[in-house]
Amino acid sequence: MAGSGEHFKALVRSHASGNDEAFYSVALQVAAQAARRGHHNLATDLKTAVESSRAGSPAKVTSIAQPRGELSELVVASHPTVSLKELVAPGHLGEQIKRVLTEQRQSKRLLDHGFEPVHRLLLEGPPGTGKTMTASVLAHELSLPLLTIRLDSIMSKFMGETASKIRQVFEAAEIQRGIYLFDEFDALGGDRTGNDVGEARRILNSFLVFLENSSSESIIVAATNHRSILDKALFRRFDMVLDYDLPDPKQAAAVMRGRLGSIAKGVRWSALSEFVDGLSHADLVRAAEDAAKTAILTGNSSVGTDELRSALQSRRTASIG
Repeated sequence: MAGSGEHFKALVRSHASGNDEAFYSVALQVAAQAARRGHHNLATDLKTAVESSRAGSPAKVTSIAQPRGELSELVVASHPTVSLKELVAPGHLGEQIKRVLTEQRQSKRLLDHGFEPVHRLLLEGPPGTGKTMTASVLAHELSLPLLTIRLDSIMSKFMGETASKIRQVFEAAEIQRGIYLFDEFDALGGDRTGNDVGEARRILNSFLVFLENSSSESIIVAATNHRSILDKALFRRFDMVLDYDLPDPKQAAAVMRGRLGSIAKGVRWSALSEFVDGLSHADLVRAAEDAAKTAILTGNSSVGTDELRSALQSRRTASIG
C-alpha cells in the first residue's frame, strides 16, 4: 500500500476537522508517492477521485494553464515558442538540458522500471545568462505551458499566507502538467541567519516538503542569481543543478548571430572579442538589436562590424554604470 503512516494520520485528522482542502492536499501527496513507487493505476485513481470530489466544490483547484481567481495572482501562464536550437549554451549545460528532455519524453519507460525522470531543477548563475530561456525551451520542446511564480511578489503580497499559496501552486501542478518556474528563488531559499529565521524557515520547510512530494508529471524549476546565499539544505532536494555563466567570445558571437540572422553578413566576429567580455546573453541580444536598428535607420540592408562594436561598447558602459 502506497502512502506513509503520517499521510494516513493526516487524512484522518483533516476529515475529522472537516478541512476538505487539507484532506485533498494529503490525498494528492499519497498519489504522488504512489506514482514514485510504480503504483501508477493507484496514483491515477486517487487523482481522479480528488478531481471528481472537488468538481462540486467552490474550493476546487482551477486549471493553472488558464489561471483564474486566486491562482491568477500567483502565476503568469505563457506558451513559449523558443526551441532548443535557439539556446546558446556550453556543451555540458546543453547535454544536461537534453537529458532532462529525454527523460521526460521517455518517462513511462523509466517509471515502469521504478525510476523517476528528472523533474526538479535548480538553475543558478548571473542575470541574463539563459535561465528563464531554458524554462521556455523545456516548455516548448515538451509542448507544455510555462507557469512563472514570482516568489518575491508572493512573499510580500501574501505576508503570513506564503506557505499556503505555495501549496496551492504545487497542488495545481499535480493536476495540470506544466513547467513551473519559481523565479528569483533566493527570495525563499536564502540561508537565514538573522532575526527572520522563524517565519522564513517555516516557509522554506514547507516548500521543501512540497518539492519532495511533487510528482514527475510536472517539472519544477527554481532559478536564482545568487547561489552563494541559498540554504545548503536545498541542493540535495533537486534532481539536477544547472550552472550558468557569462558567454565566452565564441558563444557571444553565436548569440548575436542568432538574433540578427541573415542581416549579419560580413561581420568580423573575431574583431569583437574584446568588446563582449562581461556581457550577458541578454546584453548581447540587446546590443545586436541596437546595431540592427541603427543600420536600418541609416538605410543599410545589413549590420556591419562597426555598428556592432559601437552597440557593444554602449551596452558595456550601461552595464558598468
